[in-house]
Amino acid sequence: MNIPPHPELSSQDGVLSRLLQTRAAFDSVAADYDGPRGNNELIQDMRSQVWQALDGAFPAPSRLIDLGCGTGLDAVRMARLGHHVTATDWSPRMVERTRARAQGEDLEDRVQTLDIGAHELERIPATAQFDGLYSNLGPLNCVPDPAALADQCARLLRPAGVLVYAVIGRFCPWEMGYYAGQRNWPRLRVRFARRMVPVNMNKQTVWTRYYTPREFYRPFARHFALLYYRGLCVFAPPPYLTGIRQRHPRLYERLVRWDQRAAGLPLIRNLGDHFLIVMVKR
Repeated sequence: MNIPPHPELSSQDGVLSRLLQTRAAFDSVAADYDGPRGNNELIQDMRSQVWQALDGAFPAPSRLIDLGCGTGLDAVRMARLGHHVTATDWSPRMVERTRARAQGEDLEDRVQTLDIGAHELERIPATAQFDGLYSNLGPLNCVPDPAALADQCARLLRPAGVLVYAVIGRFCPWEMGYYAGQRNWPRLRVRFARRMVPVNMNKQTVWTRYYTPREFYRPFARHFALLYYRGLCVFAPPPYLTGIRQRHPRLYERLVRWDQRAAGLPLIRNLGDHFLIVMVKR
């Protein structure tokens, strides 16, 4: 696949500056992102729920794009199952980690890595048609123009192609309780902003925007029908509260079971640290 070079990004309204800050932040953590920062036990539990959705949506072998592949845990796992994955990320260091992981498992023939952000999918040729796109654990929250993303997803997908996205949500009961208990009102209000906001990571800045499932779906509605969505970490604590799992393992297991049973119900499915949303091309 011949990929054109990076286009000149507009710096209007600081978009370029924010994208570059976000890239630098993820570059800075790529070396250890498989550990507690990016793949602790709680994240692994949430990731496993997303994997179940991926397995239900994509029969092998499918041609897939991984948006925000990180260190390649999802891409290599999908390749192991027989899929052909184009793994993309805005962070070159993350792409390097994915490439090394695929090579280490002799899966280079099934995992193609591209240094492409989810905001620049126009760089992938229109002749490349895919069965599905997926994104795990929030990379799409950093995309400045979700409508443009929706258009590009539709361009790259074959008819009836599927999107499976895990997105950071707006209403997380655990987070509201946690920061209210600390009386950290500025941090409590971050998820409720209707614009991109700065979030600290590794003493650097990630620019992100939080959504409800319906807010996220709105720019996709022209091209995609909504199949379903459900909350992730509604009852179970979010990934940064690992101490709860360590101190109260039985309670944690019970909360995970409640998530599995109830997080797809009306009203409840709008809550959670993340939400899982599945759409099909019209």
